[in-house]
Amino acid sequence: MERAAQTLNTAPSRTADALRIAAPVKEVGELQLGPQSLPIPEPGPDEVLVEIHAAAINPSDVKAALGMMPQAVWPRTPGRDFAGVVVAGPSALVGTEVWGSSGVLGIRRDGSHATHMVMEADAVRAKPAALSMVEAGSIGVPFVTAWEGFLRSGMPAAGETVLILGINGKVGQAATQIATMLRAKVIGAVRRDEPYAGHASGPVEVVDVSSTDLAERVREMTDGRGADIVFNTVGSPYYTAGAAALGKGGRMILIATIDRAVPFDIFAFYRGRHTYFGIDTLALSTAETCDRLDGMREGFDSGALKPYEIAPTLSLSDAARAYADVLGATRDRLVFEPRGAGR
Repeated sequence: MERAAQTLNTAPSRTADALRIAAPVKEVGELQLGPQSLPIPEPGPDEVLVEIHAAAINPSDVKAALGMMPQAVWPRTPGRDFAGVVVAGPSALVGTEVWGSSGVLGIRRDGSHATHMVMEADAVRAKPAALSMVEAGSIGVPFVTAWEGFLRSGMPAAGETVLILGINGKVGQAATQIATMLRAKVIGAVRRDEPYAGHASGPVEVVDVSSTDLAERVREMTDGRGADIVFNTVGSPYYTAGAAALGKGGRMILIATIDRAVPFDIFAFYRGRHTYFGIDTLALSTAETCDRLDGMREGFDSGALKPYEIAPTLSLSDAARAYADVLGATRDRLVFEPRGAGR
């Protein structure tokens, strides 16, 4: 089959700025982070070149830079999430405003913390019109993780109870938005006295586990039934309480942990007819990841789903501070504008 014509429509400059990581280091302070001037990469026959307008910074970006991802290659440009414009590739795609994320980009090939990035043409997905570039570039990994969790476990049905452990983290907020959009009842767990911090399409009840028995309170709130879905965004610190709060036939979603080993009550597991789902978005290809984003397009276009509140955007020159802040568990959603913050 004849390939589509390749079109090049880049800016006058023939160089790109990109973060480059030559080798893994032990501490984030050891990273030599700063934009380097490189030739603009050339897309292959089945690829496109995207001019990056916005790219979020995720914990996985930083952990991969520190050598915590065994599949990572070196040297490379980090960055999994992005929004931008196709400037070279098949003519039908050039000019398309795109958004995306990936388990491959920024880990196994050069990613989005750059002014330009090459990606597979079959992974191109048009950005929702309702989102700005910065908003679209901020969605990525946390929303994909939440959507993949529900996709694997079964989307929450109207009236089901979803218990979200770590509700004020980015994945917790995304899961809350999705569950309330689908008219599920959401209960969130936090470790201090604080309200839910994100957007929701329905009421959200919050339980402070520092002063309340979580499983007991969830059963009180569900007439003794327990939660239909437990979405554990933290892992081991919440595992025992989350498992105890799970109702008959309930599903638990696990995406992260601090300690690998936890006490596992086999009797309660099989008598409760529970099912557990482990979610690893690094296993998803770019096309698969972008398909997950496209599954949420209608929600973002309708306003049922909303982007995070975003801290003032950053330039690539701010990378060292930004990576340290993300590794330090800042609650801010940090986003690069690689062509210059505030453009």
